[in-house]
Amino acid sequence: MKDILLLHLRRILFMIRKEFIAILKDKKSRFILIGPVIIQTLLFGYVATYNLDEVSYAVLDGSRSRYSADFLAKLDGSGIFKRAATLENTEQTAEWIDSGKVSAVIVIQNDFANRLARGETAPLQVITDGRNTMTSGLASSYISQAAAAYNRELAGGKELIKIETRTWYNPNQISRWGFLAALLPMVSLTQVMMLAGLSVAREREQGTFDQLLVTPLLPMEILIGKAVPPIVTGLFQSMIILGISVFWFGVALQGSLSVIIITMILFLFSVVGIGLSLSAVAKNMQQVMVYNFFLLLPMMLLSGMATPVKNMPEILQYVTYINPMRFAISAVRRIYLEGAGFSAVAPDYIPLILVAAVTMPLAAWMFKHKLS
Repeated sequence: MKDILLLHLRRILFMIRKEFIAILKDKKSRFILIGPVIIQTLLFGYVATYNLDEVSYAVLDGSRSRYSADFLAKLDGSGIFKRAATLENTEQTAEWIDSGKVSAVIVIQNDFANRLARGETAPLQVITDGRNTMTSGLASSYISQAAAAYNRELAGGKELIKIETRTWYNPNQISRWGFLAALLPMVSLTQVMMLAGLSVAREREQGTFDQLLVTPLLPMEILIGKAVPPIVTGLFQSMIILGISVFWFGVALQGSLSVIIITMILFLFSVVGIGLSLSAVAKNMQQVMVYNFFLLLPMMLLSGMATPVKNMPEILQYVTYINPMRFAISAVRRIYLEGAGFSAVAPDYIPLILVAAVTMPLAAWMFKHKLS
């Protein structure tokens, strides 16, 4: 009995040793074991934060009094608030909110000083950008805390300055509105990269890849044939998400459906190019899935979906410029919640086109070398 158990143990140890050797003998496998863990931990540590270290704001000071100047000086000296502009009229508010240059606009009424001098409540209007409910809520909270501190200084805690908050594009600050808008690119990214990536690897494992060598198909024809199904699938899935968001969750679609479709098609072209490039270098389907996992998480973290890009370390902000998901989410959110038209989101299309212009020819070049 003891000999039989020892025999089984030796066999099991042999298989364990064999698997470890198989995992560690390949340089790519060794990197995959360690590289993603280090990179993703660092990204989470630097990017996945829900703190606002700096609140950029603009102010429209109708009072221009000692009281308003004193309150604003305390904001500017807090180390959190950074005044980006002093506005001259209410029309400028939309420009600064729409562009995303500020998280909030503070509007001080003409009678602000007179009310405080008489010991009356003086309203202070705070307009925030509801396209990102997290930053909107935090900005309002920080300004309310600053107002409470100034109230204690003026009247021992009596609420003389009363914060009145207005949230543009998402008046009720429903967080799912922003996340459901971002879900269109996110789900499409996952599915399309996986489908495009597995297309060639599946052919290799099934032995049909070599059959392409004897066909009259050109590399570009193969590339297009493999790119179109994932794009159509991703577009179909995004329309399902859009329908559920609007008709089930009641998200108000302010913009044009056609502009959303154009945005998604450009985004999917850039994504499918990345997926096909991965499929060309991967040896099998397992490697494709590992490579996709390695790329997908950083692309999501660096997209601004949850954490605003401007809150990330400066070097990572530059890295986001090569991430098509950042610009797709920005465009879709603006179309969804702001009602932005084609011309308004066109600047977001430029990085998407550039990524597609690089990755699609790269994939074609790799196909050509694989098929030659």
